[in-house]
Amino acid sequence: MNAKKKRASAPAAKKRAAAGALKQAARATAAKSRAPAARTPAPAAKARPAAPVQKARLLTSAARTRPLAPSDLDAVVAIDATIVGRTRRAYFERRLAAALRQPKLHLQFAAESGGALVGYALGRVLEGEFGRTRPGLRLEVISVARGVQGRGIGWALHAALEEAARKRGLAELRTSTPWRDSAMLRFLAATGYALSGALVLDSALHDNPLLTRPESVSSPSRDKAGDPNDWSAPQANDFEQLARDVADVRLLSAKDIDDVVRIDRHVTGRDRRDYVQHSLDEALRESGVRISLAARIDGVMAGYVMARADLGDFGRTEPVAVIDTLGVAPEYAHRGIGHALMQQLFLNLGALRIERLETVVAVRALPLLGFFLDTGFAPAQRLALVKHLS
Repeated sequence: MNAKKKRASAPAAKKRAAAGALKQAARATAAKSRAPAARTPAPAAKARPAAPVQKARLLTSAARTRPLAPSDLDAVVAIDATIVGRTRRAYFERRLAAALRQPKLHLQFAAESGGALVGYALGRVLEGEFGRTRPGLRLEVISVARGVQGRGIGWALHAALEEAARKRGLAELRTSTPWRDSAMLRFLAATGYALSGALVLDSALHDNPLLTRPESVSSPSRDKAGDPNDWSAPQANDFEQLARDVADVRLLSAKDIDDVVRIDRHVTGRDRRDYVQHSLDEALRESGVRISLAARIDGVMAGYVMARADLGDFGRTEPVAVIDTLGVAPEYAHRGIGHALMQQLFLNLGALRIERLETVVAVRALPLLGFFLDTGFAPAQRLALVKHLS
């Protein structure tokens, strides 16, 4: 009897299971119908091309660059005067004339917009100044008219300089700027400059120890009759007094090139006659005044200092003398030749009312760094910057 009941209840159980399955399927279908429809994924948006690194490319229709021409002088002087508050015509005249005389050593560009000059950049090829061994370009001036600043014209000018430097096989761009000039520092950082690993050193004449020590001598009077102590005169000047009794220190002249090349070869181990010739030409012709010196003992050149005095490089607005190269023949080392040259240079600069002397020294050049510190130099309020070109 019980077995029959179990057999009879089996079909009923199957019916109930089937009915439950139908109800469950119905509920799943209803839930599915209430669920939001799945959206078809939208096609991926096409990536926009990256913006060019240099803004100069965005300005090809608004401003164009071209080589600076002598006819641009008035416009350059006018723009510069509105920026620095004074005219520096003589400086720009010399730089433009130098570029015409030695085009391979200069890169100068102008930026035009609407037919008017709105900016300019000046660069000079570096061959060995400040002890450098790699050819580079010295960025001397880059300026944009006040009314169009912030539109990328400076970028366009710098791009033109950089492209020309690459074509000439130059390895780097160098410049310096006051560390407080935040606008220029931002611009240079954005265009790829970094600290160069060199120190800008300077010394003020009024407290230089070479002029305050007891052995210092007085500068000859410029008002003395028959003694026109004019260091910018084209003829040789025989009136400079000796800074010390160590050597006969006189103005460097063009005929001294063989002696300078000889000393430079002993110091550097390389023949840099072309560099010496170009530097001597700049010191004697391109600088506002002649201040480079040679020291001789018994008629033999024992050392020299190549320096230039100008108004305008690297945004300077006051006269500053800059030492490019200093050399002492090894056989005359440690005999005070370098100090004699520096003392006479300070005396001459004082007569010319140039109150500051500047140079750049690599931080690893410890003997040279020690020499300049001993002669009254200290870190300047300027930063030496470099951009390496790949």
